[in-house]
Amino acid sequence: MPHDETERTCIASGESHPKTRMIRFVVGPEDTVVVDVAGRLPGRGLWLSARRDMIETAAEKRLFSKAARQAVEVPHGLADTVADLLKRRCLDMLGLARRAGLTAIGADKVRAQAAAGHTAVLVEAADGSRAERDKMAAAARGAKVIDLFARAELGAAVGREEAVHIGLAAGGLTAAFAAESERYGGVRAVD
Repeated sequence: MPHDETERTCIASGESHPKTRMIRFVVGPEDTVVVDVAGRLPGRGLWLSARRDMIETAAEKRLFSKAARQAVEVPHGLADTVADLLKRRCLDMLGLARRAGLTAIGADKVRAQAAAGHTAVLVEAADGSRAERDKMAAAARGAKVIDLFARAELGAAVGREEAVHIGLAAGGLTAAFAAESERYGGVRAVD
């Protein structure tokens, strides 16, 4: 098993998943649960599946205290905090991908990138035209489609006012963005 595919057990469901599909929490110095989306904070990790219902269940049933073997305080709105942190992380990765030259931004550039067979991930604005999004997804066949962000959020991430279509070429940063987006998709609040 590759190093990045190490599995952890969810404290709420008891299921094991690769770390890339989990969210790590630690107990902070004031006995408060702290989310660790990057997985780098010191301390024993308390792992949950990257699903909003798992976070809410762990908070409601005091599973963090049970797993930590001590009384811990769970901040109010923990699931929303996790979603916000993951969203920010995803959008930051998009900005890094733009600076690394992995992005095509705008319908014409994404179509050209897709025609050349270089689109590994297609990021579509959730508030963009459904018909246009479907056309772009058809043009970038085989690409993973992510539609979790608004056009203003995508634009801010890539240095534009708005962005509806963003194509990402294959690479480590693109794979990391896709994995983080999957975690965010499981945790975000759905209207």
